[in-house]
Amino acid sequence: MERDLTRGPVMGSMLRFAVPMILGDLLQQCYNVADTLIVGRYLGKHALAAVGSSFTLMTFLTSILLGLCMGSGAVFSIRFGQRDQEGLREGALASFVLIAALTAALNGLAFACLDWVRLLLRVPEEVWPMMREYLDVIFCGIAATFFYNFFASFLRAVGNSLAPLVFLAASAGLNIALDLWFVLGLERGVSGAAEATVIAQYLSGLGIAAYALTRCPQLRPSGGLRLRWRRVGEIAGSSILTCVQQSVMNLGILMVQGLVNSFGPTVMAAFAAAVKIDAFAYMPVQDFGNAFSTFIAQNYGARREDRIRAGLKGAVLAALVFCLAVSALVWVFAAPLMGLFVEAGEAETIREGVRYLRVEGAFYCGIGCLFLLYGLYRALGRPGMSVALTVVSLGARVALAHILSAIPAVGVAGIWWSVPIGWALADAVGLGWYALRRGRLLSWDGDGP
Repeated sequence: MERDLTRGPVMGSMLRFAVPMILGDLLQQCYNVADTLIVGRYLGKHALAAVGSSFTLMTFLTSILLGLCMGSGAVFSIRFGQRDQEGLREGALASFVLIAALTAALNGLAFACLDWVRLLLRVPEEVWPMMREYLDVIFCGIAATFFYNFFASFLRAVGNSLAPLVFLAASAGLNIALDLWFVLGLERGVSGAAEATVIAQYLSGLGIAAYALTRCPQLRPSGGLRLRWRRVGEIAGSSILTCVQQSVMNLGILMVQGLVNSFGPTVMAAFAAAVKIDAFAYMPVQDFGNAFSTFIAQNYGARREDRIRAGLKGAVLAALVFCLAVSALVWVFAAPLMGLFVEAGEAETIREGVRYLRVEGAFYCGIGCLFLLYGLYRALGRPGMSVALTVVSLGARVALAHILSAIPAVGVAGIWWSVPIGWALADAVGLGWYALRRGRLLSWDGDGP
């Protein structure tokens, strides 16, 4: 089902489109949260540290594919808004070929460089065997991640955010059931948790591919359709910059993970659990930013400046209200939330996780604003600006994390405080640039896609 976001009530259209995306990505988090919760409760602190560090690495790898698909999705949305069906079909083919080739290269590289991961992330000796066991299996799901994100991005670009939710719901349920069976029933340890995730990923990836090919004629090969290098270049221009933005963001997080690991298994376990809570807390506003981006891109393609400006005002207000509410909830319930992942006897791990959540949770408005800025610049054909904001945010975070944590009186808390400071600096740059260039950003003089 396609949805035209260039017509109808502005906020109503945006929210109806956003809700399935929000629910879908919350379910996506269930893949790793199920691993983390079951592993943490039943296999112990070292297993939790292994799976948590693996999650950070996999987030970095999949962010490359996600960025490529999101960049393509912005182009698809603009073509859909322009009613350019031929451009949409040719762009879909170019995007699929380009991203599939890069996925194959990434998968091969991931296996080839596995032994370097321990050095990069400074994984303690007692954690590494379980982490390697987990990664040996989880890397087999990279192709499934490509299938899901490519076809989900296309469907969302043409206004269908419900189908991706349905396939994620099915795979998330299967993931949890298989986690319990493989880890508790078959006693397969961390490799069983990874196997459950990979099987569920292939269910969602291949299932949504079959659905999209059946329901969307633009995705099916036809007699006159062929790969055009002009379209490949167009897709690459948007996709690669968005990929850089996503991968730089997660590379910075990966670098911080290495610093966290240097503080030992207790801090690693606290970080592993708290990051899952953190991701759940701000995931809805991240997905709202992606829905906002599709709304802006379709209206940019249709040249509806009135709807773009109205959408901007409504999105900022909605994100602000949500982030303030979630900040309050995370601050109040930080300890019980940590208790979901960590045994009550691990008091030091819980205490460090609570400190992390109360620092990060107080400033979710900063990341909410940043997600909207990412979505805005991507939709207006300026993905390079999203890259710049990511460099500012993550550059500040990595630099400050190393500087502050080296001060004895600050220690690991310096890593936690570096995050909201990075968000604030990037927000200031992004808002300042929009204020200076607003007229040109909303022009249709051939400067955009």
